[in-house]
Amino acid sequence: MNQYAVWGNPIAQSKSPRIHQLFAEQTQKSLNYSAKLGDEQDFETQLKQFFADGAKGANITAPFKERTFDLADVHSEACLQAEACNTLKHLEDGRLYADNTDGLGLVSDLKRLGWLNPNQHILILGAGGATKGVLYPLLQAKQQITLYNRTPEKAVSLAEKFAKFGKIQTAYLDEIADETFDLIINATSLGLQGKYVELPRQLMIQANIYDMQYAVNMNTPFLQYARSQGAKSVQDGLGMLVGQASYAFQLWEDILPNVEPVLERLKQEMNK
Repeated sequence: MNQYAVWGNPIAQSKSPRIHQLFAEQTQKSLNYSAKLGDEQDFETQLKQFFADGAKGANITAPFKERTFDLADVHSEACLQAEACNTLKHLEDGRLYADNTDGLGLVSDLKRLGWLNPNQHILILGAGGATKGVLYPLLQAKQQITLYNRTPEKAVSLAEKFAKFGKIQTAYLDEIADETFDLIINATSLGLQGKYVELPRQLMIQANIYDMQYAVNMNTPFLQYARSQGAKSVQDGLGMLVGQASYAFQLWEDILPNVEPVLERLKQEMNK
């Protein structure tokens, strides 16, 4: 039976084991997928031992994505651009292949929602690791991106790095007040502290609103704020989570599972 795991710290809250169990049932694959608590000091040793014991692959979450990138032997293009790894595959020759499926997970979820059309104007809030992980696939999908970050220098640095892949710029909050966006994506971690970026109301009521974080009944702080501002179309990142997992599963088991039934099952279980 193929062995897989998700590594992070903390990790008890992870939905990945449940997602991959449902994928395995759907595709009639026999595998074991567990959650592993990575040690801040000894993570690399733990991971190497995990593969030495015969594991076939792993998912990586905070705070180890960058450290895993450095540990891998081979990287996908998406992984190279993100400079962070969320999926590892143990190759037959013993090398570790690193991928980053976060961006594909986002793009596939936006397609599922009907929210991804060519040459859309997208405003992304934040310029940290979450944003860096999705810019390459979004630009490959012909999206026009504006980055806003509280620290402008970080946004400028990202825009310069990804400019070769498509249309990307940065802006201050007062500069975007009069603009029109098709989609606004929250990629900040402010929701973990119960906070959010406040935007002009006219931006919120005319755009689709997407939060990479997720919560029961889509009640993330940012989406609660968006609704209070009159936003009509809001969505959390649960579909992105299931989407990125589906591409990891495909990398390991050579079959792309159907996201929709797994997503609906998760929603039912979360909202009980």
